[in-house]
Amino acid sequence: MPKSRAKNLDDKTIELIVGILDGWSGKLTWDLLAEAIAKRTGVHYTRQALDKHTRIKMSFQLRKERLTGVPQATRKRKLSEAETEALVQRYERLQAENERLVHENVRLLEQFQTWLYNAHLRGLTREYLNTPLPSVDRERTILPTRGAHTAHDRSTQ
Repeated sequence: MPKSRAKNLDDKTIELIVGILDGWSGKLTWDLLAEAIAKRTGVHYTRQALDKHTRIKMSFQLRKERLTGVPQATRKRKLSEAETEALVQRYERLQAENERLVHENVRLLEQFQTWLYNAHLRGLTREYLNTPLPSVDRERTILPTRGAHTAHDRSTQ
């Protein structure tokens, strides 16, 4: 019997997967992530399906980089009281920052929805809205020097 196709990833599921990645510790691979997702949701997604979504792909790469940057010995040793207090303070700061960023993200998404609605009313297509910005001309501007400009003005008089 052939495998049934997994349901499409919606925003709620993507948010859940990104949350799984945020809390991930230990070895991280696409297969291990797919297993963790299957345990939480009961749906098995392929690596290709997960990799296709930018938020999941970026979260995976960031978490992988973060995990490989922390030596194994550092993760397993006991912490002193001062280190524990510093980590608690950092955790509280990061929690506050995270809460602020979540609120900012909600406001930006609301703004985006407003723009999307207004663009739809004006008949603007997705392709038009996704047109890249023009490149910036970074060539050096040559300005006339004061002395040269003044000498030229004198000779024409």
